[in-house]
Amino acid sequence: MQVKAIVAKEGRLFDAERPKPVPGPRDLLVRVHAVAVNPVDTIHLTPGFGGPSDQERILGWDAAGVVEAVGPEVTLFRPGDEVYYAGDITRPGAFSEFHVVDERLAGRKPRQLDFAEAAALPLTSLTAWEGLFERLALHPERNPAHPVLIIGAAGGVGSIAVQLARYAGLTVIGTASRPESSAWVRTMGAHHVIDHSRPFADQLRDIGYPQVPYVFALNVVDPHWENMMAALVPGGRLCTILPPRGPLDFRLMADKSITWSIEAMFTRPKHRTPDMDEHHRILTRLAEWVDAGKIRTTLRERLTPINAPHVQAAFEQLRSRRTIGKIVLEGF
Repeated sequence: MQVKAIVAKEGRLFDAERPKPVPGPRDLLVRVHAVAVNPVDTIHLTPGFGGPSDQERILGWDAAGVVEAVGPEVTLFRPGDEVYYAGDITRPGAFSEFHVVDERLAGRKPRQLDFAEAAALPLTSLTAWEGLFERLALHPERNPAHPVLIIGAAGGVGSIAVQLARYAGLTVIGTASRPESSAWVRTMGAHHVIDHSRPFADQLRDIGYPQVPYVFALNVVDPHWENMMAALVPGGRLCTILPPRGPLDFRLMADKSITWSIEAMFTRPKHRTPDMDEHHRILTRLAEWVDAGKIRTTLRERLTPINAPHVQAAFEQLRSRRTIGKIVLEGF
């Protein structure tokens, strides 16, 4: 049986038909209803990235849909279950009518959200959760009201990181550089918003926090390095989701005994770590919080249907680096 798919090849996107995937022993076969876009998609669209330039790929690692069939060793789900997930970067993505994903990477879709609203959450939520609660070693629900500075708070990861940090009891300082993005960050729950296009020190002092113990940086590292080092207290913690593009002055970090970690959400599935099922547990807990009204979707824009021109348009918006929240495509 052939199914619709969006194929990436040599830097371009094509509408195509491909064989319906077959689930492996622990896989779910999911009928895809909605797929969100992320910067990782545009990176993998680059010719030659991760393989020969003429090798075709199906992108899309943020999906929601209905389980159609399960592999023989699946225990967590059954056909008919509504699920959401980010999946595994080493396998074909979800821009396909049907998609296979390891059950350990999926969670039950929040009941209060439609498929597009749910598809906006998995990849960014897993990144934010691991960054805040594993790399920065904060507690998901119980923390003193210490300030955390979230750089790039209006984007996909930032939109959910602000909410998670607020729910965890922290004082949330988000950064944005435009009136509309600043307003969005406040809507997501930030206590304060500063402008990341200007030096941090005076802005932080003006809101009563000359230095902060935690920085979660979701933008390019290099332009903000000195600002972040100045903002952190001695012994503070920094988590970034991108590696630096060039040399950095590590003396600034050493002088304050700063702990720096990098969050890469696909580490667990890519390397098949023993705790890969942590993604299932995180998404399950997140769905409970969403259904309880504690966390909201970060969906900002819908595109219908799922086809190559609409995916290309969404990618162009991502490349502008001016997106707010998440863009989701729905319906084949």
